Amino acid sequence: MARPLRILTWHVHGNYMYYLSQVPHVFLLPVDAARSPGYSGRAGALPWGDNVVEVPVDALATTQFDCILFQDAAAWNEGQHRYLTEAQRRLPRIYLEHDPPQQHPTDTRHPVDDPQVLLVHVTAFNALMWDSGRTPTCVIEHGVMVPDEVRCTGELPRAIAVVNNLARRGRRLGLDVFQQVRASLQIDLVGMGSEQCGGLGEIANPELPHFLARYRLYLHPVRWTSLGLSAIEAMMVGLPVVGLATTELVTVVRDGRSGCLATDPQKLVDATRRLLADPAEAAAMGACARHDARERFAIGRFVADWQRVFADVVR
Repeated sequence: MARPLRILTWHVHGNYMYYLSQVPHVFLLPVDAARSPGYSGRAGALPWGDNVVEVPVDALATTQFDCILFQDAAAWNEGQHRYLTEAQRRLPRIYLEHDPPQQHPTDTRHPVDDPQVLLVHVTAFNALMWDSGRTPTCVIEHGVMVPDEVRCTGELPRAIAVVNNLARRGRRLGLDVFQQVRASLQIDLVGMGSEQCGGLGEIANPELPHFLARYRLYLHPVRWTSLGLSAIEAMMVGLPVVGLATTELVTVVRDGRSGCLATDPQKLVDATRRLLADPAEAAAMGACARHDARERFAIGRFVADWQRVFADVVR
């Protein structure tokens, strides 16, 4: 059996990094003294495995690894040049793009412009919207793990939304849409900084599926972002999704079957009101959502996709 690869990457998105660490390779996470963004290592409440190893930034230049996995522009533009040797920077390289373009939606050139780098997008929608130029691309859709025994009870006749820093990120993440729904209906908000919008604060990653399971539906007010892991986790638990018919979500939620999608926010209000008042319909949609999410976003498929990509780039 081939030895596990040693992959240098950065801790950018905690849940994604945890799911990525299910791939049977060794992931080296650089850390600095301040545990600053991107350099926080094995941070948070996630149950990191032994294959996730912290490396002080001062030791990176003498650390052996097989591949570099960039996960944001900071590591690509600055981190590699500050901490890695020229020889290390010539190793096989992958850039994992988590988001759609944040400037112009169709004409933004991706910061990576290198035919020797593989650009991995997390959704086909993101790949469609970025101008990736001459850089080769592929798509690896999310993979998510939720305990089998966690099932939606719908005991709280309320909706739940999970958005980090919604007050700061504003319209792009649907602050106004969330406020429109909340003006007349029972809805809770969780996530980093959610208290600024009257939310309940951050829920630790391992506890989130259990927390979501008590609610009747999941609200996804987002106009423009990637496909949120929390929305997939909610579906895997068995919550129907009410959301804007934008980005990759339209290929994930089957309108009228596993949730309700619309571009008119008032229709989201109407759908939320109906499902809160009809627990049987909400449960039926939730069962469909659970089935679809577990079929499409199983962690086994995700791991196999990444194993194939890592093998290809280091071959």
